[in-house]
Amino acid sequence: MRTRPPTQVTALPPEFRARLMEHAQEVGFAEGTRLFNEGGVADRFWIMKSGVVTLDLHVPGRQAAVVESLGSGELVGWSWMVRPHQWHLGAEAMTPVRAYQFDAAEVRTLMDADPALGSAVGAWVTQVLAHRLQAARIRLLDLYAPHGSGSTV
Repeated sequence: MRTRPPTQVTALPPEFRARLMEHAQEVGFAEGTRLFNEGGVADRFWIMKSGVVTLDLHVPGRQAAVVESLGSGELVGWSWMVRPHQWHLGAEAMTPVRAYQFDAAEVRTLMDADPALGSAVGAWVTQVLAHRLQAARIRLLDLYAPHGSGSTV
């Protein structure tokens, strides 16, 4: 799996990363577990410790299209930041997963109470979102457009 530094928790400055991690709960998911589905309530998010989670997009009449695979250090879920706090994609554990789980409402309250922390987390999630949109675009072009349309060269 390729490394994508902007989406990893290390993209947060150390002091904000430490404050965020104070609110983490360690969790595990068995292979094949759905973490969330499109349209569901985005009330939590995760930072991966180990394993692989795929993000997928519902395609009517077809199997869900996998748009990205995430691994260690990466953020799973950004929809908790944007009203109406509903998942825009689905996610599934492709291997056994260990992760840090965060309660979205608690983190939003923390961000509101400390504007510097809120700005840092917001910038981090925005980087993740921009990367995910580009990855989804390329993947969907690879799946549905004429050959070579998804090339970024």
